[in-house]
Amino acid sequence: MNRHLLSALVCAALAAPLGTAAQSKTEPKPAGATAANSTDQFVMRDGEVVLRQGSTIKPLSKNAMLADGTKVNYKSGIVELPGGKKTTLKEGDYVTIKGEIVFATPGSAAAARGDQSVPATAQYDTYVDRNSPTSTTDMETRLSSLNSRLTLMARKIQLLNDKISLLSTATQRPADTSQLDQQIKALDEQLQQVK
Repeated sequence: MNRHLLSALVCAALAAPLGTAAQSKTEPKPAGATAANSTDQFVMRDGEVVLRQGSTIKPLSKNAMLADGTKVNYKSGIVELPGGKKTTLKEGDYVTIKGEIVFATPGSAAAARGDQSVPATAQYDTYVDRNSPTSTTDMETRLSSLNSRLTLMARKIQLLNDKISLLSTATQRPADTSQLDQQIKALDEQLQQVK
């Protein structure tokens, strides 16, 4: 019986390193996922997909498979999502390293949905990030506009106070506030124009 136990232990000891080696073997990383960072993008540019890393553009020599299973064909721009759905990138469209598709125009987004009602030449409105730092010129313009609004509003408050005073001191017949009303109306129009 000791002999069988000894044989079993020897077999287990010999098999253990082989099992450990098999477990430590790493699977190959998807193309594009090696040395990638979260801001990398696969961009359709001049009819081919390139890798954009920050401001650096690198041509691709093979198709990319992202960590989530998304496949990007670098020659045709066909993107196959993990669920099997396929779409073709248009100029400027890109795929993030996480497998998210970002469309450069409403036309390319509509084409991906199969919607032909949006013209291919349609453009998105310019996006303004309100949290991004603005230039000195932009800040000066905004401050000037704000100062103009504040001045106009202070004048309107003064006119409204004058109107209240006239109406509260009238005894038998209401005071004529038509001139104040015209001035208030003119200030309201000016306030509408100042942005």
